[in-house]
Amino acid sequence: MWTPAKAAIASLLCGLALCVCSAQQVTRQPATSDSTPQTSSETRRRKPVRTLTPDDGLGVISAALDPKVRRYAGHDCSHLVHAIYERAGFPYAYASSDDIYDGVQGFQRINQPQPGDLIVWHGHVGIVVRPSKHVFFSFMTAGPGIDDYDAPYWVQRGQARFYRYVKNDACAGCTQVSAVGRPRATK
Repeated sequence: MWTPAKAAIASLLCGLALCVCSAQQVTRQPATSDSTPQTSSETRRRKPVRTLTPDDGLGVISAALDPKVRRYAGHDCSHLVHAIYERAGFPYAYASSDDIYDGVQGFQRINQPQPGDLIVWHGHVGIVVRPSKHVFFSFMTAGPGIDDYDAPYWVQRGQARFYRYVKNDACAGCTQVSAVGRPRATK
């Protein structure tokens, strides 16, 4: 029997396959937090910001497909996204969608999303699956699923913001989900 959940998962898998194809064609360049010239002493003091690569983003999307994560995440968008990122190996201190919208430690605001980045409105957060088609994954009314973030419902919520995970940001108190789904402390 074909259910809406199965249709959403099938669509997500198709989007993931397309993302894998397009990610293989992307030129990889190290990300930095700003484009202002730095003096040699500033360069030595500050590490360049390392954000998720396109391959890391596909790992986040892959974690979203894990049914254990969806059960572990509860029944709201911010807990689902948090559980997915932990499962993918990118822990951060839990934050509500409103807090993420305003900016939280561990994420850098960006203008051009890639698969695996966060899309956030006040009151809702999701994971970008296919930016070229405006597809994102989140906890929807009927449960985890995908939608078009340019659809009228999302546009009426106001301006969405995009955030990318910062890999070398210290995250005191974060936990990471181990391979068997038990939280463990990270350093």
